[in-house]
Amino acid sequence: MRAYRVEKIRSIEERAIATQGVDVLMQRAAAGVAASAAELLQTTAGGRYGRHVMIMVGAGNNGGDALFAGVRLARRGVRVTVVRCLGTPHPAGSAALLAAGGRLIDLENSIMNLPCDLVIDGILGIGGRPGLPDQVAELVASIADRKVPIIAVDLPSGVAADTGAVPGAAVRATRTVTFGELKPCHLLQPAVTYCGELSVIDIGLGADHEEPADLLGLDEDDLARAWPYPNERSDKYARGAVGVDTGSDQYPGAAVMSVYGTVYGGAGYVRFLGADRPAATISDQLPNVVFSAGRVQAYLYGSGWGERADGAKVLEDAAQQGLPAVVDADGLGYLPKPAPAHWLLTPHAGELARLLDQERSLVEEDPVRAVTAGARQTGATVLLKGASQLVAAPDGGPVLVALPGPAWTAQAGSGDVLGGVCAALLAAGVPAQQAGQLGASVQAVAAAAHPGVLAPQELARAIGQTLGRLEQRARKA
Repeated sequence: MRAYRVEKIRSIEERAIATQGVDVLMQRAAAGVAASAAELLQTTAGGRYGRHVMIMVGAGNNGGDALFAGVRLARRGVRVTVVRCLGTPHPAGSAALLAAGGRLIDLENSIMNLPCDLVIDGILGIGGRPGLPDQVAELVASIADRKVPIIAVDLPSGVAADTGAVPGAAVRATRTVTFGELKPCHLLQPAVTYCGELSVIDIGLGADHEEPADLLGLDEDDLARAWPYPNERSDKYARGAVGVDTGSDQYPGAAVMSVYGTVYGGAGYVRFLGADRPAATISDQLPNVVFSAGRVQAYLYGSGWGERADGAKVLEDAAQQGLPAVVDADGLGYLPKPAPAHWLLTPHAGELARLLDQERSLVEEDPVRAVTAGARQTGATVLLKGASQLVAAPDGGPVLVALPGPAWTAQAGSGDVLGGVCAALLAAGVPAQQAGQLGASVQAVAAAAHPGVLAPQELARAIGQTLGRLEQRARKA
């Protein structure tokens, strides 16, 4: 799954318009929206004939798509009412809708409890500012209160197309119908939650674009195919040996959780190289772990270190070895400059803000920009943890987006487990950017399969089980 920022989408659309015409593309988009609306009416209301659809429109082509979708529905026996929410609606679409038997009313004259079976949101498109005016927000809230299904045209009105931010009132769609290519809001939280089910309609934009994608996502099938499963010839080193130096006598839990992540993330050999206090706990709970230096293929550093006098030397020595490594939490304060490109840094928003010497709010407002800047500035690959988990490489290229997981995953210790999973992937030979995406995704999938509260060590065990299920899935494909 690939996504393009608005500037690139406009360029892609302009080339298609130049060869096919805007009216052709709009009618294809309208056909897709109408078909989706008819299918949803069948599911939620038992059919389309005689049902009532309300269309909320603004002044742009997004509203035109919605209006022409209304024309198609009206011709098939659907009662259609259009509420003019912002500006003057698309003239040709409005005229066609009236000719088909629909009606148009102003927002000021609309009845908030107007009964309807389905709403189509065509207020704002990719050029709209996030948030909604007060009167529009009131209408949207009344629809939500009545739990009326909503189809959003291209994106839910009120969300930020490029960043996925939702700074104010916005439509929370049952389904979003978008055209040709995804936009960042279709992959990034919190906007992706507002999109509901996502449907992509081919309107003739083509598949080979001059512009490179800004984001690359994946689904569970992609995850299953990409994981480095062992085969009948694999030994423990083929699966990957990881050296773990995390935690401290003051913060032993981070070490325990990170080792759990490494073991259940699939490493064939785990060497714990950290402090004595966590080592005792790890020995009791995971007797397969070795407590001596030796051959490894990747390292995991940093979480639970606290203030460490030799932190900078440890990481500098590791960089000299040339092996891949995950650096998390406290270790981020001791990075060599530049850090190796094949290292994977795993900050949350606050830690990335400190690396960039910025306010945390700036990272949260545009996480794609922030993670890209983090990779460029540090020289390493960066996995930004959070509601949307993004991975950027220092040499540019698309930012990788992990599968989303449940909010319950946000708890102390989950990041330590994730670092261990990513280190296991590095040791198995997976490149740093892909390791970040796969590791964050498998944690999300495992958490989703176990709804509710799951302690980090239990989530680590669930990751091991999830890998078995994904392997079976990949072999059946």
